Amino acid sequence: MSNYQKRSKTELAQRVAQDIFDGAYVNLGIGQPTLVANHLPAGREVVLHSENGILGMGPAPAAGHEDYDLTNAGKQPVTLLPGGSFFHHADSFAMMRGGHLDICVLGAFQVSSTGDLANWSTGEPGAIPAVGGAMDLAVGAKSTWVMMDLLTKTGECKVVRECSYPLTGLACVKRIYTDLCTLECTQGGLRLIDTVDGLTHAELERIVGLPIRQ
Repeated sequence: MSNYQKRSKTELAQRVAQDIFDGAYVNLGIGQPTLVANHLPAGREVVLHSENGILGMGPAPAAGHEDYDLTNAGKQPVTLLPGGSFFHHADSFAMMRGGHLDICVLGAFQVSSTGDLANWSTGEPGAIPAVGGAMDLAVGAKSTWVMMDLLTKTGECKVVRECSYPLTGLACVKRIYTDLCTLECTQGGLRLIDTVDGLTHAELERIVGLPIRQ
């Protein structure tokens, strides 16, 4: 009988934040990745970038102190740290495409074992009509991490041998942070970084359906 508990969204954000190094320039994608801004370790300087034109973004504002003229790419109110700035969308994309970001943290629908990313469309009617800035981030950042639940709401694993959804980027994902484990994508397949307490390696391989090196 399995005896493990999934990471909450807060715990997952804390797990990602733990690995962001001091002095890093980081983009947090729309959705779950935005939570990482609230859990960066005290005393660690991390410069957060937002695709819509912010550098030096802070955590979410306290309730009642939101400024809807200062939002991230997901239209959520944010704060600006001392020294922070905002600028034209084109300048923001120049940062993304020019290799000036150390890390981007993105959500995903699927990630292949070798790091292919699919995060913009499932092909369902009414889906987002274009890939948007995710493509620029995925290939422009020095390291692309994915943050997501390991399984869909219907129980399918989002880590796959080969993506069946439209691709955002090829072999661009270096790490996958999920509610059950942290994985590294390599040319030779998946490598285990950690799991939640109580989840065995054999059980994780059964859930994912792919070999995972230790």
